Formats: sequence, C-alpha cells, structure tokens
Amino acid sequence: MPDVRLTAFVHGRVQGVGFRWWTRSQALELGISGSATNLDDGRVCVVAEGTRAQCEELLTRLSEHPSRHNRAGRVTTVVEQWGSPRGVKGFTER
Repeated sequence: MPDVRLTAFVHGRVQGVGFRWWTRSQALELGISGSATNLDDGRVCVVAEGTRAQCEELLTRLSEHPSRHNRAGRVTTVVEQWGSPRGVKGFTER
C-alpha cells in the first residue's frame, strides 16, 4: 500500500491545454496512482498515492508545468494537502 496521499489544487491556465493528460503521463512514469480532475472554478485537482518521494517529485513537476512543457498553459500556484492513502489503483483523467 502507498505511504501517502497527496491532493494538489493546481491554479492557473490548466484547463483545455492537455494538463490532465500530461499529469497522468508523469504519474504513470513515477509509478503513482490517482486522478486529475477539472474543477468548475478553473483549477485542476490532482490526487496521487505513492511513496512520499514519488509524490514530492510529482508535486515538483506540477509546479513546473505547463510553461516548461506546453507554452499554451501556465501554473501560478499549487496548494498541497497530505493525508493517508486510500488504496487507489491506476490513474484516471476526469
């Protein structure tokens, strides 16, 4: 079972620019389970379960994207919350 659960609220121009797809690819590369969901207010909520190191690396990558990888989008702020894992399997885009 994963060590931690990260919930990250990503602010900026992150909808309609491939951000959820990119997040899924990064999570799968890191071996993380979870989801990336568009919220009505324009944010994306990323839930990730894995080791603390895996989730911290994803958090670093979220802060860098999309300006580094996709000039159409822009991350302005990432608000993080840490908790206990719930046993999520796979990674979905919602």
